Amino acid sequence: MSTFAFAVGVPTHNRSGDIIDCFFPAPLKEPSGDLAAAIGAHSTPGTHIMRPGDLTELARHAAGLGIDTMLEADRPLVVVRLTEDADITTTPEAFLKLHLISHRLALPNTLNLEGIFANLATVAWTSRGAVDPADLTALQLEARLRDEYFEVMSVDKFPKMTNYVIPSGVRIADSSRIRLGAFLGEGTTVMPSGAVNFNSGTIGPNMVEGRVSQGVILGEDSDLGGGASTMGTLSGGGEIKVSLGRNCLVGANGGTGIPLGDRCSIEAGLYITAGTLVSVIDEYGDTVHTVKARELAGGSDMLFIRHSHTGEVQCRTNRNAIALNEQLHAHN
Repeated sequence: MSTFAFAVGVPTHNRSGDIIDCFFPAPLKEPSGDLAAAIGAHSTPGTHIMRPGDLTELARHAAGLGIDTMLEADRPLVVVRLTEDADITTTPEAFLKLHLISHRLALPNTLNLEGIFANLATVAWTSRGAVDPADLTALQLEARLRDEYFEVMSVDKFPKMTNYVIPSGVRIADSSRIRLGAFLGEGTTVMPSGAVNFNSGTIGPNMVEGRVSQGVILGEDSDLGGGASTMGTLSGGGEIKVSLGRNCLVGANGGTGIPLGDRCSIEAGLYITAGTLVSVIDEYGDTVHTVKARELAGGSDMLFIRHSHTGEVQCRTNRNAIALNEQLHAHN
């Protein structure tokens, strides 16, 4: 039986014994060769809590997964083996798929994430790690009585990515704004106001000063300006997956609700939605026709501006592709 994804990790339980968090140091997607054979021979499909002694043979035949180090701690570990990319049915499965994206083993929108919200508990992410909100007051009191520092950073279903994965070649000014399950490509810079949701990301290199919503992908050498945003599909949006191609620029406080091809720009302060009426302007400055922006979705070499006198949204040919600042994107 083949293996679609596999990982051994450290679970966190609440006081009722339920798993609320998992850390997988070396997840795998579609292993092959001797490694795949070892996983198939020494693990069974599904999600399992196992004692270290039960993993000795797997550790011996599957080097490089960090199992040896975890076995030294002599504590129960969680093992997840997926034979196909099916709907998520357990919390460890949800964390495994989020790890796969942040480890750059799977691009956004390529994994089946159906069931992820139902299988992720709302957790208090604290300086002690994941805590069930029902257990929080007792832990806060214990810390106060011991004069210990105890901070609650967020209460959410998704933790921040950098507590689990730090991809190579990236800069992140405020890690609290990057959720586990974000994909950050080599050379990406996320400025303090930038945010990247789960199942979204950048191919890299990119400059992110705005919000990359769930399901959105930025192509290489594109820039999302300060306060700019991209429309996702989680909260009342349509089914269109928004993306930016290569060498695109969305100006400060601008945004898009349609996918853009390569070398497209949106001027600062202009938000293009699928229903925005856009006048298409030819090279002579004449209006060819007026369409809803959805009819321009996926096109390349488009410059969206708003006429300063009439307020008319116009689409012109973008003759100048942007170029990212090479010094700003140096990661050495």
